[in-house]
Amino acid sequence: MQVILLERVAKLGQMGDVVDVKPGYARNYLLLQGKALTASKENIAQFETQKAQLEARNLETRKEAEALGEKLDGQQFVVIRSASDGGNLYGSVTTRDAADVATEAGFSIDRKQVVIRQPIKELGLHTVEVHLHPEVMVTMELNVARSPEEAELQASGKSIQELAAEEEAAAEFEIAELFEDIGAATSEDEELAETVETEETPARDDSDD
Repeated sequence: MQVILLERVAKLGQMGDVVDVKPGYARNYLLLQGKALTASKENIAQFETQKAQLEARNLETRKEAEALGEKLDGQQFVVIRSASDGGNLYGSVTTRDAADVATEAGFSIDRKQVVIRQPIKELGLHTVEVHLHPEVMVTMELNVARSPEEAELQASGKSIQELAAEEEAAAEFEIAELFEDIGAATSEDEELAETVETEETPARDDSDD
């Protein structure tokens, strides 16, 4: 099916290009989202008459997107979620979650603009894409943690796995110290018992021999 693009579409073409696409993709996305028209003679002629207006509108929205992108690019947002001790989430972080935390921070974006390449199913720092405009894409970081305190530690560069390993090592060290203290106390008790036993044992009298 041939369509004429009303804006740039990634991996497909620029505004004004006539391209071949699958009918389902055209109907369910390009035509539905107002990104293209069927490439009939009437629609192509209509595009030519509106081309200057479409280009001006595209330029205006691109400038707005670029201004927002400069502020949003590289920003980190905290997402609090429940997870296992191993860091696996009970569920996953969605594009809606990403859009919501960014919007709460004052950045007006829609979940449809967010692209998560790999499912977010564990604690840690995750980079997601935000397509503000067909020609403007920025990234932001989601700090997925079980608490604000944990998020701060992750933001400093420590992963939940490293934190767990440090806690385990500290616990093992405390146990080792405890056993050393018990061992030292036992040795002291044995030495004390031997001393007492020596002092209480009467000296042998060899005068009768």
